[in-house]
Amino acid sequence: MIEGMFSYRHAFHAGNHADVLKHVMLVQLLRHLAAKDTPFWVIDTHAGAGLYSLEGEWAAKRGEFVDGIGRLWSRADAPVPVAQYLETVRAANPDGALRHYPGSPFIALAHLRADDRLRLFEMHPTESRVLAGNVAEAGREAARRTRMQAGDGFDGLKALLPPPPRRALVLIDPSYEDKRDYARVVATLRDALVRFATGCYAIWYPQVQRREPAEMVRRLTRMPGLRWLHATLTVRTPSPDGLGLHGSGVFIVNPPWTLQPALRDALPWLADALAQDAAAGWSIDASGEASPQSPGKPGAARPRRIQFRPR
Repeated sequence: MIEGMFSYRHAFHAGNHADVLKHVMLVQLLRHLAAKDTPFWVIDTHAGAGLYSLEGEWAAKRGEFVDGIGRLWSRADAPVPVAQYLETVRAANPDGALRHYPGSPFIALAHLRADDRLRLFEMHPTESRVLAGNVAEAGREAARRTRMQAGDGFDGLKALLPPPPRRALVLIDPSYEDKRDYARVVATLRDALVRFATGCYAIWYPQVQRREPAEMVRRLTRMPGLRWLHATLTVRTPSPDGLGLHGSGVFIVNPPWTLQPALRDALPWLADALAQDAAAGWSIDASGEASPQSPGKPGAARPRRIQFRPR
């Protein structure tokens, strides 16, 4: 795959600590869905280019992957959830060198079976063209399972819910460069739950020194009748000038019962492996313990802190 077929935009950040958290969780969600024979869909509202070169100009300009996937690449002591994520990234690098980083669409493709489907939205015109090229180069089966739309995923999601198999993972991870994205996430989730209440929704967001991320999480946790799990990974002290990403979080609606124990194994290890200073840490909050007997049913349990451990 040639350099021209990679994104020039998200490639600045591809494989950084925020991608590690998001994609460790994504692999766990996909593995849970694939454990049942029934087909499922993956819907990605902000797909990016799908696959990124870590040797190209854009990734090298900032080199954020060095303190993300780069720190984990040669580790042989990773807990099972992290090892499963690393296995997926290694499959995109068959020569054993860390050259490419799969974004969420290609991580999803790696876990889809014959009857599963991937639906992608990307509004940025250049990234949507690169995404289409990357999927085409991935082969006929990848192209057959995938449909892409060059448009706004917040709006486009409505037409896809509920999906035909009534099983789906919806990934919502805008760039949040536009402050209105935080409010749009909440509004989009509310509408989606009306259309498809039993779907699994994964919302990624950045930890930055602004009020909007905390306000968004507060609004999500206060939505009535919602069963959720909220995980964060912080890698450093916020910078004095307030710029930059010191961590990230993922808010899961209708989480599978397998996710919480997987994160209890993964997050402490990741906080140690990716720490940039003594402020690194992790947290897991949940609305209530997920039950193996009813992993897809929304609950109304009171929010409760499950774990928090600073490094």
